Amino acid sequence: MSKQLAACCLDCASCETYQAHQAGDLAKKQDIAIRWSKHYDGELTANDIVCDGCMSNSARFAWCNNCPIRACVTEKGLNNCAECEIGTCETNAFLFKAAPEAKANLEKLRSKS
Repeated sequence: MSKQLAACCLDCASCETYQAHQAGDLAKKQDIAIRWSKHYDGELTANDIVCDGCMSNSARFAWCNNCPIRACVTEKGLNNCAECEIGTCETNAFLFKAAPEAKANLEKLRSKS
C-alpha cells in the first residue's frame, strides 16, 4: 500500500488514472478515456484523465467532485474512511462491493490503531 490513499481507502498508486497522469503517459490516458467513456456512457478525452489523488488540492478526476465518499470524509475533516468511527457504512458500501481492496485497506488501517 502506498502512502497516498483516496478517501475510500483505495491505494492511489494502484489506480490506472493516477498512474497515467503521474507518468504523463498520453497513450495510456487516451486508452483509459476510450474505455471509461464506454463503461460510464460518457465522452471522456485524454485531458479528462488527471489525478493527483482525490484528497489533493490539485488535479482530481472530475467525478471526485461528485463522490459521496469524498464529500463525507471531507465534511468530517478526515483523510479517509479508516479514520471514521463508523468505518464501513451505507456511503461507502457500493465501492467496497466493486473494489474489495479498498475495504481491505480500511480494515488493515483500522487494525493498526
